[in-house]
Amino acid sequence: MEIMSIKNIYFSPTGGTKKVAEMISSCFELPKDDIDISEHGRDYGHYRFKRDNLCVIAVPSFGGRVPAVALERISQMKGDRTPAILIAAYGNRDYDDTLLELKDTVEPLGFSCVGAVAAVTEHSIICQYGSGRPDTSDEEEIRRFAEEIKEKVENESEIIGVEVPGNRPYREYNGVPMKPKTSGKCTGCGVCAKECPVGAISFESPKMTDTNKCISCMRCTKICPVHARSCNPLILFAGAEKMKKSCQGRKINKLFLQ
Repeated sequence: MEIMSIKNIYFSPTGGTKKVAEMISSCFELPKDDIDISEHGRDYGHYRFKRDNLCVIAVPSFGGRVPAVALERISQMKGDRTPAILIAAYGNRDYDDTLLELKDTVEPLGFSCVGAVAAVTEHSIICQYGSGRPDTSDEEEIRRFAEEIKEKVENESEIIGVEVPGNRPYREYNGVPMKPKTSGKCTGCGVCAKECPVGAISFESPKMTDTNKCISCMRCTKICPVHARSCNPLILFAGAEKMKKSCQGRKINKLFLQ
């Protein structure tokens, strides 16, 4: 099949998912558009993709699921038998049903999965798990994955679908209790309010967080210029202890092509 351009679609509050998406999309050496669906308040419904586009659709795994807000924004887009590479970035625990949920969402919208990747990135909340990943070794492997997908796309006249792991019904995920709070270092600059993917921080009171809206994505803790936002260290410690067994060791990246 002939591909004319790459559409790099990603939900990446702390940057790890975007890194993986860029590693894969850059291997195609074609004109590329970045579509950051982490941005709150945008209309994503005008995105319509053609058969000669290749969409890289990348999301983090939140508790083994696609973040609900990412699904809602992706669901506004439409394809036309548009080939897509699906990416689930996970923090060295597991991606569970993330790829399956993403595939089940995009295929009725007109996208056809030509490949899928599960990639390890630094855990967005408990950063000691997957620390520093994707590292140099990961990048080499992920780029090899991209070359294999590229070869498949270039050599197939028709799209041959891909099976991905997961279960239906999807595993239950009700969020986590880690909600960032503001310290006295806050200058009220409003960067966190501007960048919050779900509008949980108001411009009028940037020191406050609407915990009912907050999805614990940790974007605000990453982008605060004075590091004034963080989670309760005792809760983080308890979370790290609870996850220790499932997050120990170096988890692997996986490619799905058939």
